[in-house]
Amino acid sequence: MKKKIDIAKVLYYIVLVTLILSIVYVSIRIYDAPVSSDDVGIRTKSSYALMFVQCLLGLVALSLPDIFAKKFLKQIPTNMLILYFIFLYCAIYLGEVRDFYYRFEFWDTMLHTFSGAMLGALGFSFVTLLNKVDKIPINLSPFFVCLFAFCFAITIGVAWEIYEFSFDGLLHLNMQKFMTEEGVELVGRAALSDTMSDLIVDAIGAFIISALGYISLKYKKIFINRFHFGSSKKDSMI
Repeated sequence: MKKKIDIAKVLYYIVLVTLILSIVYVSIRIYDAPVSSDDVGIRTKSSYALMFVQCLLGLVALSLPDIFAKKFLKQIPTNMLILYFIFLYCAIYLGEVRDFYYRFEFWDTMLHTFSGAMLGALGFSFVTLLNKVDKIPINLSPFFVCLFAFCFAITIGVAWEIYEFSFDGLLHLNMQKFMTEEGVELVGRAALSDTMSDLIVDAIGAFIISALGYISLKYKKIFINRFHFGSSKKDSMI
């Protein structure tokens, strides 16, 4: 019989190699990059600095599932891993390195909606983790479980915006898009637009997955069980 291809593992190595090569590329390019430029097609040192930081954080994020699996002896669902690795590739490599955030206006909104839903699903799994069981305890109210999942996703979304705000100030970056590509600072509602839009679509994504989770728990469907952490004695997830 043919050996079944582990899609999650293939995606893991694709993202890993892509991030490493991107770090090498950025490390070379940053020395020759200008400090500032009026040409929107020319990347500046701050732009490369953002890519470098994001790629490094991407490598850290890529290792988190494996660390989690070893520490808690929990097997992370393949569906969750596939979504997670796809998100990292789209957000860091395509978004930052390939500049999709500026090429496509919908890119950031799409990823935040996706991440809100993904974090909502993760919130359901944390209920089982905190209760040290493999399935959501039947004595817990479905509404409470869904509320926890929704709040969990929103909290991570807020933490991400705090991270973007902090690094924008420290490294003079533009992750929160408070400036145009030409470097013109926005004011008033225009300056808040990116941050608030991100939080709103985070909430929409989290609400959708929480509503589906509620239906799954209320009517004992199997949908949300596909994202539960399972017991595992494996030393490594990847």
